[in-house]
Amino acid sequence: MSRLAQTHGLNDVQQEILSTVRDFVDKEIIPVATELEHRDEYPQAIVDGLKELGLFGLMIPEEYGGLGESLLTYALCVEEIARGWMSVSGIINTHFIVAYMLKQHGTQEQKEYFLPRMALGEVRGAFSMSEPGLGSDVSAITSKAVRDGDEYVLNGQKMWLTNGGTSTLVAVLTRSDEGHPEGTAPHKSMTTFLVEKEPGFGEVRPGLTIPGKIDKMGYKGVDTTELVMDNLRIPANRVLGGSTGRGFYQMMDGVEVGRVNVAARGCGVAQRAFELGVAYAQQRHTFGKPIAQHQAIQFKLAEMATKVEAAHAMMVNAARKKDSGERNDLEAGMAKYLASEYCKEVVEDAFRIHGGYGFSKEYEIERLYREAPMLLIGEGTAEIQKMIIGRRLLEEYRFQG
Repeated sequence: MSRLAQTHGLNDVQQEILSTVRDFVDKEIIPVATELEHRDEYPQAIVDGLKELGLFGLMIPEEYGGLGESLLTYALCVEEIARGWMSVSGIINTHFIVAYMLKQHGTQEQKEYFLPRMALGEVRGAFSMSEPGLGSDVSAITSKAVRDGDEYVLNGQKMWLTNGGTSTLVAVLTRSDEGHPEGTAPHKSMTTFLVEKEPGFGEVRPGLTIPGKIDKMGYKGVDTTELVMDNLRIPANRVLGGSTGRGFYQMMDGVEVGRVNVAARGCGVAQRAFELGVAYAQQRHTFGKPIAQHQAIQFKLAEMATKVEAAHAMMVNAARKKDSGERNDLEAGMAKYLASEYCKEVVEDAFRIHGGYGFSKEYEIERLYREAPMLLIGEGTAEIQKMIIGRRLLEEYRFQG
């Protein structure tokens, strides 16, 4: 166990889970991650191993066959997995957000139908908010659902689905004007639909097409896709929670938890970058001694370690606040913003320590250098986080003049 990023106050069960996950990462993920990433190959054997460990049901309540663990336990597991390969943490994170939304907002029938199979990893989740033309402006979505008897007919194009191909359940956010008069605020006329589908690409159910994988700079292995709905018919009992108009709030609740997990990913990648940097600095010699003995490199290592420690502390704080039942959007936004920015900086410093070898695909730091930028935009850009943080601070510190 490394000296950095320790979490105090964990119980025996949490410590055992984390020890098991770390062992799995060291033995099953790190040795193969770079090779699989360069081939952009889905890590099926790793995913099967995570299913056996029960990680797909980590936060699903025990009554539905899960482990019933806290957000903190989950976030610390994500941190460990991202330390091995960030793409694997993405495969779990989207699944977990859909399971969390079902647990918090689903009808009893929806929970009983989906959650036990999600806990086993038999049903795998993805969620879909973004569209080609809107980026972070969720209120501007144009996908639409229209009621037709006992069904809804969905039309529109969605973008940036993590697990779009491999998932079998997608939580899709669309506009639905049913029961919402003209002039209703955009966020009050949105609905989340639970869309079941076959895994794969092409037409995966009548009216639903997953065109194929989007080719990305990094974050490879995991499939990122579009989703096209063309008169897709969904039964009314697959409206999340049973009533329309609640979709925006349901998705934001899921994303708030997701931001803690993106912060955890940033912590994990930064930890790995530090490990690679501090090891290489002691192996590489210049001017007759290891480069770790040059003050310039020691300063870099000091800054990197401090950033790893600070990001981890903020991530843990945000998770613990959500677990206590309190509102944590301020803490989650701060943790996601800081962890992703620090991750980028720590990775770049490790890259610099590697010198010319950092540019070689033979060295792991090259992969991390391409992965870190995704954290700056995933689950809301850094600018969106700062906007959320700023608004919440003004609520907390309202001027009483």
